[in-house]
Amino acid sequence: MKRALCQEAMGAQLMVLSPQCTKQLLSERFGRGSRTVDLELELQIELLRDTKRKYESILQLGRALTAHLYSLLQTQHALGDAFADLSQKSPRAPGEFGYNAETQKLLCKNGETLLGAVNFFVSSINTLVTKTMEDTLMTVKQYEAARLEYDAYRTDLEELSLGPRDAGTLGRLESAQATFQTHREKYEKLRGDVAIKLKFLEENKIKVMHKQLLLFHNAVSAYFAGNQQQLEQTLQQFNIKLRPPGSEKPSWLEEQ
Repeated sequence: MKRALCQEAMGAQLMVLSPQCTKQLLSERFGRGSRTVDLELELQIELLRDTKRKYESILQLGRALTAHLYSLLQTQHALGDAFADLSQKSPRAPGEFGYNAETQKLLCKNGETLLGAVNFFVSSINTLVTKTMEDTLMTVKQYEAARLEYDAYRTDLEELSLGPRDAGTLGRLESAQATFQTHREKYEKLRGDVAIKLKFLEENKIKVMHKQLLLFHNAVSAYFAGNQQQLEQTLQQFNIKLRPPGSEKPSWLEEQ
């Protein structure tokens, strides 16, 4: 709950606050103001933020794996070329150098296929984190700002309602009531928007991760088993095309 309040405060600082909102924000920070809480929704929002942090870690590790695989492929290419060259220039052991050159060539081919699969995995996780999750969190920030405004004008209305009634205060009370109603409608709309986006995000996340984890498992398992056919079938299954060697680092990936 404290973390959620801090997130709201940070979002509120990015907008120009009215005197009512400034007062409400300070009251909440010092534990004096009343705050509207949708406990179920806030738990879902906190879970999303935690999930995003964990997926960002997976994304970072996936990118590191891609870089390591690319470096390994470059080394294997160079080693294969060196063996091939020596097989032509070493009459006493041409066969041994030739066998090793062919082995490195096969390892490179399988490695390029694995690299394509890992790049596809990383690209999909990146889209999920930086676009899909981030879009939902932008709506969450709007909702949190609207919640602050709603509570600020609610408190303002309550204080006016408890004060003396005369011609001047009745006019202010009517204006405060209209302002409060406007912000209540905005708050309720954004609360509904957040609930819908969280629901669709969860469904999309499950769908994306089911596909990507299956791809990652099948590709890595086939690579370390030395099963070239299964590796190629995995890429075909997920409609992944490889660019020819010589493309820019780190990927020879092309999505269909």
